[in-house]
Amino acid sequence: MTGEMDRKALRDVTYGMYVVTSHSDGKLNGQIANTVIQVCSEPPRIAVSINKNNLTHEYISKSGVFAVSVLDEKTPMPFIGLFGFKSGRDVDKLSQVNYKEGVTGCPCVTDNALSLLEAKVGGSTDTGTHTLFVGDLVGAEVLQQGAPLTYAFYHKKKRGKSPKNAPTYEGPDKPPAEGPQKPSTGAREKPSPREGEKDMKTYVCNVCGYEYDPAVGDPDAGIPAGTAFEKLPADWVCPICGAAKSEFSPKP
Repeated sequence: MTGEMDRKALRDVTYGMYVVTSHSDGKLNGQIANTVIQVCSEPPRIAVSINKNNLTHEYISKSGVFAVSVLDEKTPMPFIGLFGFKSGRDVDKLSQVNYKEGVTGCPCVTDNALSLLEAKVGGSTDTGTHTLFVGDLVGAEVLQQGAPLTYAFYHKKKRGKSPKNAPTYEGPDKPPAEGPQKPSTGAREKPSPREGEKDMKTYVCNVCGYEYDPAVGDPDAGIPAGTAFEKLPADWVCPICGAAKSEFSPKP
């Protein structure tokens, strides 16, 4: 190793994408999390890492229970935006999705879920900005077959970003260091620009960091590749967090 820190190496650590929920005093909340792991098989035990600033952290700490919905690869970006880029202090997230009450009283989100897990907290570890809650599994159910959504797929295929309170948040990309650069291998390159596309800029959402790339468009919203940001409909919104076009800025 050179001693330099390239945080992109952490992207090669495999993660899933989940909705973690809990409840407290009759109130419900949930959030996107990508650090849910199976700790051991006997007894069945899972753990989840939650930012201390999040409302879900407060609810798990008070109730001592949490539920996990394992998301399908086909999960739409607005759903991820609801649970990943909006606070339960401002938005009643569970009122906008389908869920069922679990054995722990947690709301188990069924929309876009392959399976459900419920746990009672048996211990926790303070990791600084986050708490690692370790729970004994008290319920589990498979809802449907499918491919689980991974962080790699979310990042590379859906062009999604990590919320600032996520363990995998990296902050803004820093400019490359001066000096000779490695030649490109051609892997993971964007499609070649069409005639007239060369001057079209990529725009970045000021709220969640999503990048609108005109060479890719927004297929989920019916926006074809080659559509300049300026040509997007006036009512187009960020596919992750729902921010308006006015919340976007040209990428430096």
